[in-house]
Amino acid sequence: MALRAGPAYNSPVPQTRQVKLASRPVGLPTRDNWDFGVADTPALADGQVLVEIHYVSLDPAMRGWMNDQRSYIRPVRLGEVMRAGTVGKVVESKHASLRVGDYVVGNQGVQTHAVASGDDVHKVDPDIAPLERYLGTLGMPGMTAYFGLLDVGEPKAEETVVVSGAAGAVGSVVGQIAKLKGCRVVGIAGGEAKCAYLTDQLGFDAAIDYKAETVRKRLRDTCPDRIDVYFDNVGGDILDDCLAALNMRARVVLCGAISQYNATEPVRGPANYLSLLVNRARMEGVIVFDYADRYHQAAAEMAGWIAEGKLHSREHVVEGLDRFPETLNMLFSGGNFGKLVLKVA
Repeated sequence: MALRAGPAYNSPVPQTRQVKLASRPVGLPTRDNWDFGVADTPALADGQVLVEIHYVSLDPAMRGWMNDQRSYIRPVRLGEVMRAGTVGKVVESKHASLRVGDYVVGNQGVQTHAVASGDDVHKVDPDIAPLERYLGTLGMPGMTAYFGLLDVGEPKAEETVVVSGAAGAVGSVVGQIAKLKGCRVVGIAGGEAKCAYLTDQLGFDAAIDYKAETVRKRLRDTCPDRIDVYFDNVGGDILDDCLAALNMRARVVLCGAISQYNATEPVRGPANYLSLLVNRARMEGVIVFDYADRYHQAAAEMAGWIAEGKLHSREHVVEGLDRFPETLNMLFSGGNFGKLVLKVA
C-alpha cells in the first residue's frame, strides 16, 4: 500500500470503517437500517487534516436526521456516513494551525477515520477534561442546556424549574445550571437509581420517577408554587402534565421529544396547550446551532464551573463500532445513564 507524505506521518494510508444509513427506519431503527463497510481515506488537500476518531456522540436528535423530511438540518442521505459529533486525534495535517497529535472535536460521523477541513474542527485539551466530556457537558448537549435554559427559559432566583430527561446529557446540565442561578429544581427521570443521582449527587431539590410514580400528582407535591420554567426533552404525556402545572408567565423550553421519535403514527401534540393562554405563558423551541457564535462563552463559563466543582458530568461509554445500532437504541429505552458515547479507537 502506498505511503502518504505529511508532517510526522509515515504510516500506511489507513482505511476507515464506516456506518452508513442503508434505509430509512419505520419506528425504532434496526440493524438492517445500517450498512457497515470499509473505505480508503482520501489524500489530504491543503487546509485539511486526517482525524483518527476516538469517540462518537450518540444523541436523540440523530433519529430525526434519519427521516426524509424538512427540518432544521438536512436529513442524512441514503448511503451516507451517519452524521454524529466526534472527538479524536490529528494523525496527518496540512493545516497551518493544527499539528499531528492535536485532539479535535467536530462532526465527522460514525467512522474510525475522517478527512476534514481544519477550519471545521476545534482543538481540545485532554489534560483539562476527558475526551468524551467534549461530546457532553463541554459539547453540543452542554451548549444546548446552557443556551436553552438561560436564553430561552430565562430563570430567575427562587423560581421553580422542572426538567424532563433529567439524568441525560442535556437535562442533567440544565438542572445544575438552574441550581447555580438560585432556582428550585425538580427533575423527571426513569428509575430509582437515576432519581437518586439527581438529588444525592447533582443537588436537585426533588426527583420524580416517571416509571414508578404518577407524574401529575408528584408535580403537585414537589412544585407547590407551580412551574416557572419547564425544560422539555421528552414530549408526550409528561409535557401535558407539566403544562397543567404552569405558573403565571411561565416559560416552556422545547428541546426534544424523545417519546415521539419512533412513533409510526403522526406525532401527538400537547393537549394542554390552552394552559399557555390561561397563564400567559410562552413555549419556544431551541436549536443549539443558532448560538454557534457564542459557544466559546458557554464553554468558558461551564469549564470554570467544572474546575470549581460546581458542575458535574457523567458519561456512559460503550466500546466498539459494530455495537452502534444497539447502542443508539439505548437512548430510546432509557438504557443509558449519562451522556452516551461510542468508543471506536
